[in-house]
Amino acid sequence: MKYSVVIPVFNSESIVRETVDRTVSFFRKSRLDFELILVNDGSSDKSWDVIKEKAEKYQEVISINLLRNYGQHVANLCGFRHATGDYIITMDDDLQNPPEEIQKLIAKATEGYDLVLGRFKEKKHTFLRRIGSRVVGLINRKIFHGQKGLVLTNFRIIRRDVIERVCRYKTGYPYIPGLVLMFSTRRANVLVEHHERSVGTSNYNFWRITKLVSELLFNYSAYPLRLVAGIGLLAAMLSLGFSVYYFLSSTIYGTSVPGWTTVVVLLSFFNGIMLLVLGMLGEYLVRLINQSSYAESYHIQDIVSE
Repeated sequence: MKYSVVIPVFNSESIVRETVDRTVSFFRKSRLDFELILVNDGSSDKSWDVIKEKAEKYQEVISINLLRNYGQHVANLCGFRHATGDYIITMDDDLQNPPEEIQKLIAKATEGYDLVLGRFKEKKHTFLRRIGSRVVGLINRKIFHGQKGLVLTNFRIIRRDVIERVCRYKTGYPYIPGLVLMFSTRRANVLVEHHERSVGTSNYNFWRITKLVSELLFNYSAYPLRLVAGIGLLAAMLSLGFSVYYFLSSTIYGTSVPGWTTVVVLLSFFNGIMLLVLGMLGEYLVRLINQSSYAESYHIQDIVSE
């Protein structure tokens, strides 16, 4: 078996050197066939210089420099397309996922699972990150039908056939956790260690988490459109109720303002119908976009390997 380790790198010049060294050391000591693919996701520090140096030092390391910052999921997808292993492992660049814990992922995968995710014994993320993870996890279960109790993390091992399905999926906004759920059948968690970030702070803040949630909702589900359609249907029903009320009121009691009833009835009814129609059009539009829309997710500036 050959293992490909994909690590997105973003503003981690102070820690990524140790991450690479420890990962290479683990695989060499374990006598496993491997490659390490480092994808620099538009870092503004000297991360590219560090991983470029590592690619020149280790024959198993390939370093890719993206044109700009595209996000962690796009960087992972780029790494997937360059991976040649029978299993692909993903992990962060900050050593919160100790490379030595990869052995647990491999051992579980040999039991026949095509997706194994590390489940942290004790999370060392910030409070905001933990809350964001809970929200995203809930959305994942609703949209991608993840099994109950399965915990999603970035520390995972994925069988080759699942990765090939992910790479063939046409989307300009890849979301790797959802896609690997969509294209896998046997999934499992395995308990692993999770360490505190020793250098720097997490790149995930409130706005990044909010952006991720919005991309999930608008790119992989029709929930927002169905919500608007539901509001339109409710408005149409209420409008119909008001129409009946004002019509009966004007018929029985009369009205002091000529034409008032007609204006209220027509405006209420047709505004409700308009919202309903817009929601229905949006439902069809999102289906057409999902079937036909595709754009390049990233562009590569440099690739370095020994």
